[in-house]
Amino acid sequence: MATRSDSRSASDPQVDVDSLYLEEVFTDRRIGTIRRLTPVTALGTPDSTRTVLYVGETQVMSNVGALPIVFDIEAASIGDAATKFGPLAKEAIERTMRELQEMRRQAASSILVPQGGVPGIGGGGGGGKIQLP
Repeated sequence: MATRSDSRSASDPQVDVDSLYLEEVFTDRRIGTIRRLTPVTALGTPDSTRTVLYVGETQVMSNVGALPIVFDIEAASIGDAATKFGPLAKEAIERTMRELQEMRRQAASSILVPQGGVPGIGGGGGGGKIQLP
């Protein structure tokens, strides 16, 4: 899961041995999955100096297929994460839909019109800044 952004680049694809997690997947096989990320040392033993992370995953259908929705769950146990899953999933879906609408709005408003007007539509036939003497 590559969600953390830092100064590393694709030209330096090394695993950070100080940031290893054991990943377990829990699912109800209906709504989604919860991933429990347990911190481990480079030897694979539990690292009690870091906290266990929970990540919820679900999907919604769109006109281009399934859209994955991933969100963090602050929880103390897998049961706590399961209880919090529904409201957090709903919030993440709503946020994603707002972001998609904003992206569509921006894409629709980014149509470029040549400077000087469009030929054949009142306001001149030429466009751009190049002018012949």
